[in-house]
Amino acid sequence: MTDVASRRDVDERPAITERVVTLTVNGRPHTLRLDTRVTLLDALRDRLGLVGTKKGCDQGACGACTVHLDGRRVLACLTLAAQAEGRAITTIEGVSGADGQHPVQQAFMEHDGFQCGFCTPGQIMSAVALMAEGRAGSEEEIREYMSGNLCRCGAYPNIVAAIREAASRGGHDAGL
Repeated sequence: MTDVASRRDVDERPAITERVVTLTVNGRPHTLRLDTRVTLLDALRDRLGLVGTKKGCDQGACGACTVHLDGRRVLACLTLAAQAEGRAITTIEGVSGADGQHPVQQAFMEHDGFQCGFCTPGQIMSAVALMAEGRAGSEEEIREYMSGNLCRCGAYPNIVAAIREAASRGGHDAGL
């Protein structure tokens, strides 16, 4: 025997809606058929194989999934893929230039701005954006504008030193 409430719940569930979305990632267009509820993070990782962007908390609290959308940093776990259609998406895989590593990537290497490396892609993407925003003037300012990116290993002093170094080399002009 079927419960009336159960049958009603099934009948009232919204149908899963799919949509064709064209995402321009690191300068290349990708046309995908996606459930409208798919996050940009899941589309990048699961559908395009760009696994450099990390899935940390999946709640927007850690910053591991930071990417650039039209040059501004966003949390890919809180952004629907459909919202990114028609916009330029840059991931860690696309931040370096034709001549090699981005100055922030190089500075992270030189200053050991990572330990386990899990948070490093999100840290680098945020650092590139904050430098482009002109927010790398002091250690306090860097710490403030990087506060949304967590590092469980505690490499913060090295991360700040790397950003200061990259900014002093003019790294704010590269990448965005």
